[in-house]
Amino acid sequence: MSKLTVTTFLTLDGVMQAPGGPGEDRSGGFLHGGWVIPHADPQFGDFMDDVFGRAGAFLLGRRTYEIFAAYWPKVADTTDTIATALNRLPKYVASRTLDRAEWPGSTVIRDVVKEVSALKRKDGSELQVHGSAGLVQTLLENDLVDELNLLTFPVVLGAGKRLFGAGAIPKGYRVVKSRVTEKGIIIATYAQAGAPAYGSAA
Repeated sequence: MSKLTVTTFLTLDGVMQAPGGPGEDRSGGFLHGGWVIPHADPQFGDFMDDVFGRAGAFLLGRRTYEIFAAYWPKVADTTDTIATALNRLPKYVASRTLDRAEWPGSTVIRDVVKEVSALKRKDGSELQVHGSAGLVQTLLENDLVDELNLLTFPVVLGAGKRLFGAGAIPKGYRVVKSRVTEKGIIIATYAQAGAPAYGSAA
């Protein structure tokens, strides 16, 4: 079985929209794009290199795929771990409207639940999701996520697409590892731990 991991950047209030630049995703009138950049530091970069170095394939929503496809194929530096992984490994694009994916190694999938379930039954490699807010919510709602890499940045935006939506199912997680970078990014990896535990303070 493949392990499906989600890696995403979050604000303190759970927003994950347009972390990389002002024009990345203005849907819903979002005006705060680029909130990750002032906080990036070497430890953040090292963590992301490590994540991409483990990838066996990528699963992306349409918007994230288009952002990646506009940039990463142009990066020819063979020492760039992220570019090498994205350009070499299979990429699955979840979209009901995209006719075809031009980036070499890309395949469009329509039925996310059925096709991702089939992908997870393949070899034991890591199937990675990056960004892709709508796709991630669908995966969470259908209990298809095995592990979360959440990078929480010291900023509050008050509006924007959030990681957990109204359809998220109750789920317990255990912290696999965590750290805080020099610029205050909390990097934590969570693995599924079954149903939530409940108690009483009385």
